[in-house]
Amino acid sequence: MGMPDTARRYTVEEVLAFPEDGNRYELVHGELLVTPAPAPPHQKVLSRLTALVEDYLAHHASEGVVFPAPADISWGEHKLVQPDLFVVPPAEASGDWRTYRTLLLAVEILSRSSGRADRVIKRQLYQEQKVATYWIVDPDAGVVEVWHPNDERPEIVSEMLKWQVTDEAPELTIDLAELFRDLPS
Repeated sequence: MGMPDTARRYTVEEVLAFPEDGNRYELVHGELLVTPAPAPPHQKVLSRLTALVEDYLAHHASEGVVFPAPADISWGEHKLVQPDLFVVPPAEASGDWRTYRTLLLAVEILSRSSGRADRVIKRQLYQEQKVATYWIVDPDAGVVEVWHPNDERPEIVSEMLKWQVTDEAPELTIDLAELFRDLPS
């Protein structure tokens, strides 16, 4: 099978029927986003972030559950995303991705091929869907862009990244120098 036609509009059902080929397929308002398998630096950052968020949520399990990609998060027939990492309320965590609708945190780690999709297309969708906090992690620049539903511009974090699963919970603090330390080149 050749590459899918990316100019036409797709449905979630069509995308989920694609054969496994190592690419990640996502939809935003029917627009097909195709990214290749992530590179080692991406996966190292994802692994570190997953461990940090899991450790934090171990003390706040009643507030949120963390999942790394792949996952099929959908908000309708023409919207399907696979955040690199996300947190949902425990009530939505089930054996069926269709129950995962309220993202308390969504994280995308930039790669050379994902900048437009992560910074523009998916960011707009996450804001539209009221994702509480969206991090765009840029290992090359050593920064994280932090977005919330009503933001017109991101907060650019270059030293200490902070997040709370609820307003009452203590902050998770992530040292970005440590997060991006010794990444494979």
